[in-house]
Amino acid sequence: MAVTESTAGGTPGEAGAGHEGILRRQSARESSARTYARALPIVPVRARGFTIEGADGRRYLDCLSGAGTLALGHNHPVVLEAIRSVLDSGAPLSVLDLATPVKDAFITELFHTLPPGLADRARVQFCGPAGTDAVEAALKLVRAATGRSGILAFTGAYHGMTAGALAASGGARDIQVARLPYPQDYRCPFGVGGRPGAELAARWTESLLDDPKSGVPLPAGMILEPVQGEGGVIPAPDDWLRRMRRITADRSIPLIADEVQTGVGRTGAFWAVDHSGITPDVMVLSKAIGGSLPLAVIVYRDDLDVWQPGAHAGTFRGNQLAMAAGTATLAYVRENALAERAAALGTRMLAQLTELIHQFRCVGDVRGRGLMIGLELVDPDAAPATARPAPPAGHPDATPPALGPTRTPHPAAPELAAAVQRECLQRGLIVELGGRHASVVRLLPPLTISDEQATAVLDRLADAVAAAARHHQTHGPHQQRHPGPAQRTG
Repeated sequence: MAVTESTAGGTPGEAGAGHEGILRRQSARESSARTYARALPIVPVRARGFTIEGADGRRYLDCLSGAGTLALGHNHPVVLEAIRSVLDSGAPLSVLDLATPVKDAFITELFHTLPPGLADRARVQFCGPAGTDAVEAALKLVRAATGRSGILAFTGAYHGMTAGALAASGGARDIQVARLPYPQDYRCPFGVGGRPGAELAARWTESLLDDPKSGVPLPAGMILEPVQGEGGVIPAPDDWLRRMRRITADRSIPLIADEVQTGVGRTGAFWAVDHSGITPDVMVLSKAIGGSLPLAVIVYRDDLDVWQPGAHAGTFRGNQLAMAAGTATLAYVRENALAERAAALGTRMLAQLTELIHQFRCVGDVRGRGLMIGLELVDPDAAPATARPAPPAGHPDATPPALGPTRTPHPAAPELAAAVQRECLQRGLIVELGGRHASVVRLLPPLTISDEQATAVLDRLADAVAAAARHHQTHGPHQQRHPGPAQRTG
C-alpha cells in the first residue's frame, strides 16, 4: 500500500486537509477538459527519480513519467545542474530564434544521435513548446516542399491536439487525411495478425497509392508512429516500417516519423526508427528532448528546406532552460547506454507480465518495446471475435504467438482497466490508460529505473490486476461496449 508518512509539512491531518482543499478548488476552477487529474487524485509536492510525494504524505512509484517526458525521472541531478548553470550565468532565458551557445550545444548533441543518413544533411526547426506544434510544422513543411496537400496517416494514431494533428489522429471526425491500416497482432484489422497481417497492410497502402481510382491522389507526406502509444502500445513490425520507407521513397513521398513519445531511448533504441534501420525524411521530436521542460523541434532533410522566413514561428521556441536540460538529458542517455538498458529491462518486464495472461482471463494481451509497455484488459465473459483461420502447416505463423494460445481477442474492458488503475494507485503505483477503448494499462517508467524498482512495479501491478479481477468475478462485468473516445492529451 502507499506510504502514509507525512513529510510534506505539518501534521498528517493538516497535510490531508490541504490535499483535499487543493483538489476541491481544482475541480471548481479548472476546465472540464482536464484528464489525468480525474483518474489520479493526487497533489504532487516533491519528486525525485522514480518517486512522487503527495501533499498528503503518500509516496508513489511514477510509471507515467509526464506521459513519457521524464526520460531520467524527476529532478535528475544532471538536469538540475544544467538548469542552474544557465540561471547562474545570466544568459537570456527566451531568445525567439536567435543563436546562442546554449542552443548551439543542444543542436550539436541532438545531431550526434540522429539516424545515419540524416545527421549529415539535417536542418532543425524549433517550434512551439508542445509536440503537436511540431506535428503542424512537419505537415506544413512537406506540403510546401512537394506542392501537394494530402497526408497519409494510420488508424489508431495520436499526433496531438491542434487541428492538423487531430486530423491525422485516430479520433478524427472530419476526414481530411487518408487513413491506412496500422498492423497489429492482437486486434489485426484483417483478422490474421503476424506477418500476413502486416503484408496485407502494406499491400493496401500500395494499392491505394497506385490505383488511379482510389480517390487518394499522391500525398504531400506520410506520418506514422514507430510505436503507437495512445493507440494502445502497438509496435510497428520492423519489416513493415522498411516497406513503408520503400513505398514512400519510390513515390517521392516524404516520410514523417513522429518520435514525440518513442524517442530518447524509450523503446530500447535512441530513436524507435533505429530498430528497423530506416531514415525518415522528417522527425518530430518533443517530450523527453526538453529534459522535463517544454521543447519541440522537427529535424528534416535539407532539400525539403524550402520555407520562406517566418513560414513557421512561435514566441516560446527559444526556451534556453529547456535546451540546456535537453542537452544534458540527451548526453546522459547516450553516454550511459540507457537505450540499451531499456531494451534489456523491458524484455524482462514483458516476459514477466506475459505470465499474467495465463493467470488472469481478463488480461488479453501484453505488448510493447523497451520501457514502453501495455497490458490490455478484456471482458473474458463476453463472446470473442470470430476466430482466425489457422495458417497452413509450415507457414512462418503456424506456431501460435508466445503471448497467448489463441490470440482471438475478447471485447475491450475499459471499466476493468480503470479499476486496475485505481487499484494501482492504492498500492502506490501511478499508471495511465490508453488504447482504442481506454482498456490498455500503460507503463512508461523513467529509463533510470532500477531492477528493484521494476520488481516493485510488477508486483504492485500484478496485485492490482488480481484485485480488479476478483471484483469483476464477484460483481459481474459492467464494461461499456462502445465507450466514447479516451480522455487523453499526452
